[in-house]
Amino acid sequence: MKETFIKTEELSFSYQAQTENEKIPAVKNLSVEITSGEYVAILGHNGSGKSTFAKLLNLILEPVSGKLFVDGKERTGELTEAELLELRRSVGMVFQNPDNQLVATLVEEDVAFGPENLGYPREELRTRVDEALATVGMTEYKDYEPHKLSGGQKQRVAIAGVLAMKPRCIIFDESTAMLDPSGRQEVLSTIRRLNREEGITIINITHYMNEAAEADRILVINDGELLLDGTPDEVFSKRDLLLSVGLEVPQSAELVFRLKEAGIDLPTDALSSPEKCAEAIAKAYFAQCKGGRGNG
Repeated sequence: MKETFIKTEELSFSYQAQTENEKIPAVKNLSVEITSGEYVAILGHNGSGKSTFAKLLNLILEPVSGKLFVDGKERTGELTEAELLELRRSVGMVFQNPDNQLVATLVEEDVAFGPENLGYPREELRTRVDEALATVGMTEYKDYEPHKLSGGQKQRVAIAGVLAMKPRCIIFDESTAMLDPSGRQEVLSTIRRLNREEGITIINITHYMNEAAEADRILVINDGELLLDGTPDEVFSKRDLLLSVGLEVPQSAELVFRLKEAGIDLPTDALSSPEKCAEAIAKAYFAQCKGGRGNG
């Protein structure tokens, strides 16, 4: 049984409103557990609180109430600088715009920036940079200027910069939102490899249903509260509930629902991939053909 790596208990956060004494709740009493090595997607409409929740997990934002545990240690309350640094080493974050995370004039210098500031010796720094670039498939670009790279390549360099810190968990905060389909696939392929081959815990905040379908588990946040928590098949089977909060299901799953509404007997427990949906449709088709011959 895998150990719990991140746990929140009744975690809450509010933003300051324009009026001095007014607060705007963004995350409300959110309690979740994420195990080591798990791949979790977080869905929610714009303003739902999903990105705010992500920033609470490595204390970019400090909760106003509730508790955060990372790797068995409570991380809320008064933390020393060393404790906060330890948390940031454990839980890295990749943001939406890679340009906001690229700070150096050469790719390898950018990847070295984080661990260099943590004071690692030069020999270990070289090893960390080389390993991180190899992991994201960017070794041949180590002497390139980051601004000359494509969007997908820039995001992979940003991921390498986080990897060089050797985190046990990486949060991707809508990291594919500004990329074209090709760049999005580059980043998703990297995320899959980090999870499956390196065993890194992945939290992917996204508004792309097909991205969420690749996760082990999906959390749906609505108005700062946890609305759904389950496997992709379980979550996408709640199609009407998702629609009611401004979300959709993947196109292939939507096709299954529409065929079912048209009177075709299809299961709604295999909705997380086009392949599963196609298999369900094919089975229903052949069953209907067989039934038709029998009636004839």
